[in-house]
Amino acid sequence: MAGVSYEYLFKVVLVGDTGVGKTNLISRYMDDRFDPNERQTIGVDMATTCVQVHGHTIKAQIWDTAGQDRYGSIVPTYYKHALGAILVYNITETQSFQNARRWLNDIQKYANRDMMVLLVGNKTDLEELRVVPMEEAKEFAVENGLSFIETSALNNDNVRTAFSKILMDIYEHNYGRNAVLQAEEVEWPPITLDNRPTDSTRRRKKCCFNS
Repeated sequence: MAGVSYEYLFKVVLVGDTGVGKTNLISRYMDDRFDPNERQTIGVDMATTCVQVHGHTIKAQIWDTAGQDRYGSIVPTYYKHALGAILVYNITETQSFQNARRWLNDIQKYANRDMMVLLVGNKTDLEELRVVPMEEAKEFAVENGLSFIETSALNNDNVRTAFSKILMDIYEHNYGRNAVLQAEEVEWPPITLDNRPTDSTRRRKKCCFNS
């Protein structure tokens, strides 16, 4: 994204169990693409985009983390400098929602105490298979001071709204504070645990659009 001018750099981390749809949420937001056979993330991938928030140009680094326990030891590193987290669960899997508390504990343990967190219930296209009531998720979000939304990466329902929400929350919470990295490039190289390349480069965009 060299040469693209921006005012603020926001790092956002997606966390949640394997298979909840984190990678496809990013693919839909970045490329308007959905792959039902999307491979599991190995280690951490990163996508970069440029958006307009309240008239300001924001460079957003969006980090897609592996949900497997065996990669848990590398994830804390990627909370560093993050200003926001999107915590994703699958509305058709009770365990993924129950594990949201563990992911939230990790955020609270490793991340900036001022980090903004958005709870996302994904796969609303499978409403007939829903096992996590929306009201239960809303209650969890309220109890823990989180924003909340439900999405479908498959149908592109609320995906852009979700990313816009977390970026606007970060901006409104941090504007004028030292926690925001203004016009400063910070590199966190992706980690992979095998020889397969990440999809990071393929997903990077240089265009700016309104959040």
